[in-house]
Amino acid sequence: MSSNVATGTRSVKVPGPDHPITIARNPSRVVVTLAGQVIADTRDAWTLREASYPGVIYIPRKDVDMTLLERTDHVTYCPYKGDCAYFSIPAGGERSVNAVWTYEDPYAAVAPIKDHLAFYPDRVDAIEELAN
Repeated sequence: MSSNVATGTRSVKVPGPDHPITIARNPSRVVVTLAGQVIADTRDAWTLREASYPGVIYIPRKDVDMTLLERTDHVTYCPYKGDCAYFSIPAGGERSVNAVWTYEDPYAAVAPIKDHLAFYPDRVDAIEELAN
């Protein structure tokens, strides 16, 4: 059975031994700051680990100050996760353009990251994992 499914011109890939993806509850309190402001503060984050890439922390939207973010027209596609939308953080200036990404309708294999946001570490001041 093939793990790739064609959808129009895009292929959908299912994580497997050649490209593993795991998603686990992050046990820490995660705080994201930029320009002296707390952008996100949660105890409900997920950490997604994909192949050999560094882990990515996904924070629920309910724990992100969405008033500090501005949706952009930038979009990308991942065959393992789906369509990806982006936000900028105006308080960070040019450095924080497209600093935040989200999979609003992720593929089933990564369903837990729905309604969550991830931050590029080099486009914010800090992503801290604190003891609960």
